[in-house]
Amino acid sequence: MVQSVDGKTLAAMLVHASASLNAEKQKINELNVFPVPDGDTGTNMGLTLGTAAAELRQKAPTTAAQASALCASAMLRGARGNSGVILSLIFRGFSRAMKDKDTMDGIDLADALNAGVVAAYKAVMKPAEGTVLTVSRLAGDRAGRAAEENTAFEYVLGSALERAREALADTVNQNPVLKKAGVVDAGGMGFVVILQGMLDELHGIPAPADDQEPSPVPQREKADFGGFETGEIQFGYCTEFICSRDTQKDPEALRAFLNGLGDSLVLVDDDEIIKVHVHTNHPGKVLEEALTYGGLLTVKVENMRQQHTELLQQEGETAPRQSLPPEKKYGFVAVAAGEGLAKVFFDLGVDGVIQGGQTMNPSTEDILKEIQKTPAEIVYVLPNNKNIILAAQQCVDLVEDKKVVVLQAKTVPQGISAMIAMNPDGEEAENTAAMEEAMGQVTTMEITYAARDSSFDGNAIQAGDYLLLVDNQLFGTEKSMETALEKLAQESQERGGEFISIFYGEGVQQGEAEQALAQFEAACPEAEITLLEGGQPVYHYLISVE
Repeated sequence: MVQSVDGKTLAAMLVHASASLNAEKQKINELNVFPVPDGDTGTNMGLTLGTAAAELRQKAPTTAAQASALCASAMLRGARGNSGVILSLIFRGFSRAMKDKDTMDGIDLADALNAGVVAAYKAVMKPAEGTVLTVSRLAGDRAGRAAEENTAFEYVLGSALERAREALADTVNQNPVLKKAGVVDAGGMGFVVILQGMLDELHGIPAPADDQEPSPVPQREKADFGGFETGEIQFGYCTEFICSRDTQKDPEALRAFLNGLGDSLVLVDDDEIIKVHVHTNHPGKVLEEALTYGGLLTVKVENMRQQHTELLQQEGETAPRQSLPPEKKYGFVAVAAGEGLAKVFFDLGVDGVIQGGQTMNPSTEDILKEIQKTPAEIVYVLPNNKNIILAAQQCVDLVEDKKVVVLQAKTVPQGISAMIAMNPDGEEAENTAAMEEAMGQVTTMEITYAARDSSFDGNAIQAGDYLLLVDNQLFGTEKSMETALEKLAQESQERGGEFISIFYGEGVQQGEAEQALAQFEAACPEAEITLLEGGQPVYHYLISVE
């Protein structure tokens, strides 16, 4: 029974876990409920942990503290998608618990796992049961009890893995969407694979090759289709600040105060500072209360979500990054897939376009590099995909010499409308409000295809069927592209669309696109309709309706 591990062994375990996650990524991807070809939880988690594996191989840490700090720092930069960001937060808390420790025994492991769970839960104020958060929490609970029975590292890790598997199996019963689909949570599955990979390394089991066939999971391997709801932000101002701790007031009292003023609260403190992120309609009240704890060191108020803003204060972080000096007040960075879409953003004044979107979420590092290349005092980031927003938000505190504003653009049409509403001579607050208002007036329609067989409301969907989406929600399925376009054209007319832009994707011939244009012109005779080559993968048509 292995009693404790040093930095070299811990690093090898994490590298093994990365290989295991990579081998299982497609299996994890297929657990995603939504059947469009963007089920990328496994890919995002794999890429996120993969950045840590590369760093650990290069730096060869000797202590457990060094290994965990290198892992957390690399995962922050490499975090991709919501699942990757949450995983990076778990390892950030893990790293904090291991500060200054040369080796890690079972007690240390339990403490680190639970610290990671706390860090992740703090970033999600209303966590749903049946997710990776649930699986990691229950694994941490079991690790704590196991450490009281036996302090050996191997015993505690094995106990945590056993409980994580039990918790994963139960996620299908905890989450209504998962229950309808008959699958376990994809992120939770990824967490189990990580723990298993770490234990396999400890047992001397070779890491899987990249092309190794993934092992089966006991539940149904692929999800039946089931829609899911996303909550709307109710509080208008994302307020974040750092204040010094000049008084003896308890930060928990500040937490209670802020909970009464908003949501999405993240509060982190140490002996010297308090860092806060909160969504509220009263940023003035928030800052006034903060001043009763100490002087304000930094303040940002903007309309966006910001997660876990204490990340740069941890040891092991890289040095501040240098950006190009500002040559203008405003700059813009957008995420888009396809040369045609990129050209549209460049024509609208965007400084840099990151190629990415569905199936290829850019990392925090990718976005950060583009921000640094933008010579402006204030850089607006347009993620244009709901699964990229969290990764973009991590950049806010990674840039010290310019202000970064991440807009909640969840689709390309929203990003385009935001750029059209931008006034280069306007004030920041006015521009942010105008861009957000413009995004809210756009309806996004898409035609893609079902990546696998599934079902919805009792109707069978076969792989290859056309899926019609309106504002990221399923609108219908069709066997014929002509029928699919006709349904969306009629819906555009019913919604009173006055300005319609049709972007056709890669693989769509110009003649086919012109036929689509004719269908919309017939259905919406009063609308101004534009046809453009977007070149986007995965989505045959991307349609903006205003």
